[in-house]
Amino acid sequence: MRISTRGRYALRFMIDLAQHDSGKYTTLKDISGRQDISIKYLEQITSLLSKFGLLNSVRGPQGGYKLARKPEEYTVAQILKITEGDLAPVACLETNENECPHRADCPTLPLWQGLSKVINDYLTKITLADLLHNVTAPENLTYII
Repeated sequence: MRISTRGRYALRFMIDLAQHDSGKYTTLKDISGRQDISIKYLEQITSLLSKFGLLNSVRGPQGGYKLARKPEEYTVAQILKITEGDLAPVACLETNENECPHRADCPTLPLWQGLSKVINDYLTKITLADLLHNVTAPENLTYII
């Protein structure tokens, strides 16, 4: 599994909104300048995040973007799933119904299922607020595959 530029930039975008939350809307121009991300790319990201209700937006000279909820209410998993799609480490786990013809006798399937669970559990426990405070690993998370 590799997180694309879109996923990484979406996290940076959301963190920037949280860091610079003054109650007013923040323009893409301001965020683009601070994050060194093109406005065109940010427009693609904001379109996705807005579609799923993560952002509030207003058009016009006083317009821009702000978080729809508090930073504590967003998980890294939620943001990445919107921008990346499924976070499965292998193709056979990308859908609810594993279509692989070898699934019944695949000796590695439990390995990939365990890895997928660890990834999802980890990313679900980290919030945007945690990233604001540079928290990278929840202390109560154990890694058992």
